[in-house]
Amino acid sequence: MKDNVAEEHLYLAFSRQYRDSIFPLHTSISLFLLSYCDCKLFKVFLVPTGEDVGDQCVTKNLAGDLEVHLISRCQLPVVVQSCSLPAVVVKDDKFCRAGLSVVLRHIIQKTFEADPSKKDVLELLGFKKTCLKACAEVSQWTRLCEISIPLAVERFLTASPEHCQAIPPDILLFERKLGEPVRVHNDDKIRRQKLQQQKAGAKAAVPVLGEEATEELKPGEVHEHPPSSLELSVAFSKLLAQEAPEAINREAPHIRRTKTSDLPLLDHVFAEGLYFTVADLVLLPCIHQFLVSSKKQGKHLVDLPLISSWYRRVQELPGVKKAAGKCNMELLQLPELTSAPMEQLQESASVPDELEEDNEDSHFIGGPRPTMTKLMENGIEAKFSPHPCPSWTLDWTSLPSAVSPGEGKMSRDRALRKQQQLNNLVAAVTKLAKPGDLIVDFCSGGGHVGIVLAYMMPSCQVVLIENKELSLVRAKDRSDELGLNNIWFIQANLDYFHGTFNIGVALHACGVATDMVIEHCLRARAAFVISPCCYGFIQNTVKFKYPRSHQFKEILSYKEHMILCRFADQTAIQLPPERRLIGKQCMGLVDLDRAWAAEEHNYTVQVISMEPESCSPKNNMFVGIP
Repeated sequence: MKDNVAEEHLYLAFSRQYRDSIFPLHTSISLFLLSYCDCKLFKVFLVPTGEDVGDQCVTKNLAGDLEVHLISRCQLPVVVQSCSLPAVVVKDDKFCRAGLSVVLRHIIQKTFEADPSKKDVLELLGFKKTCLKACAEVSQWTRLCEISIPLAVERFLTASPEHCQAIPPDILLFERKLGEPVRVHNDDKIRRQKLQQQKAGAKAAVPVLGEEATEELKPGEVHEHPPSSLELSVAFSKLLAQEAPEAINREAPHIRRTKTSDLPLLDHVFAEGLYFTVADLVLLPCIHQFLVSSKKQGKHLVDLPLISSWYRRVQELPGVKKAAGKCNMELLQLPELTSAPMEQLQESASVPDELEEDNEDSHFIGGPRPTMTKLMENGIEAKFSPHPCPSWTLDWTSLPSAVSPGEGKMSRDRALRKQQQLNNLVAAVTKLAKPGDLIVDFCSGGGHVGIVLAYMMPSCQVVLIENKELSLVRAKDRSDELGLNNIWFIQANLDYFHGTFNIGVALHACGVATDMVIEHCLRARAAFVISPCCYGFIQNTVKFKYPRSHQFKEILSYKEHMILCRFADQTAIQLPPERRLIGKQCMGLVDLDRAWAAEEHNYTVQVISMEPESCSPKNNMFVGIP
């Protein structure tokens, strides 16, 4: 165990206690993970959401063996007050991590750093440590685990009996996900072993664990029943931190020759596939409460055979049993259920409208000219406002090296282009800002924009928001080197920041992220300076539908708008000049649609080309003023 780990404060919302859970369920999930990891590195605070919460409700029983403190919302560090809980901040620091997935992943990483023998804890982050790493705004799976299922269960538990007859659609969606084939790294080898097992007519799994592994298991250490399939064997060999050896006999020639497309598919063992991850620990407290409530209401779970099997399997893990005991979670003993036929499951598991992906018109044929002509016939063409200060530039040679983007691992040419991009954004922000303003650098990456703004405008407070931890840590290191006191760092998805601010800025916000930043600025009635990027990644999401403006909606279909987006990405310097010109026009049209949508909210918005245009193939910039 490593010593001298800086104390970190973990802030959890507390609205009410419900049976053996704390609402919101994000808090129960966080406490359950702390118990599972046996992590005592954090000072834990409950933040009541109501006014009438007293000391008597600190729920000694539900926080396991953790010491929990009460704190009011107004006593939170200022940087945390702008964020959704759960949130973690190093004591007296300005670096905050907010949102369930970000906080849980941080708890796991800190647990392993403090005690590297806890390799099983690190394995919770999954293959390449990517479990729940993609933000909920773009990942349907993260959204289901982090937002949809916890909220659906909370609504189910608090609804009156006549309103909670049906199984929530998000629970049915999880059931359906568990019935989908598993895709894992190197699954070809496992699928060939499964085919060999099937051909041999073996009912028991191939002994992937090997004799030595079996001898090391003590009674009750794994689940009560031995693995009944190849998938279970592979999954539990991973849980025991042992490599799954090759099958004892080499694959037969006909197995080796079998096409990948003809191999049997793999079944789910845990939520994400074969391996136990933090996704299982997120879902367990939610599904547990749903099952307990369903049982009390006398409901049968015939429509949820896969969830029932998953629930039984997860609770048999020793770490889960121990954590449940600490948190006084009385896990149910469910009977085995026969799996429903897939057709019946698909009928019952109707996916909520907002979770359905827009598969319609996903394949585009043809170029952008017909769409551009259609807009032109309606009097709409790409138009750019004149640059307000085309020759304005920072004196980069007089600035400390930590301010310059060249401080990172960047070629000289790229650093020069990045400086030119920053000249454009900083010039626009300088014209808008006044002393005391709070400026938010969304999708800040390594802090190229935010650090320059904080250094050049010491009378303004600057907040950097970024989902990627390593980028934000690099930004903080540069800030510390400069001794900046007017800068905060928030590692979170954009949706988990809800503070008020005066100016929003983003350099090359990718795809839909540009629209998310604009939405945040509209909601805060803040001015914005935004350079979009990755137009080809734009697509309909839960929150955003395209086209954005009334004018474009009356003329273009979603498919036609997507054609513009795909061709807007074709502006790279190596493309023929005519192709780049069409790409620039498509960029202008997509951004004109965004500008008009913002103007529907009483904003004045200009679409400007950065100077020089060669500073980036994605050289458009919005300046919006409420």
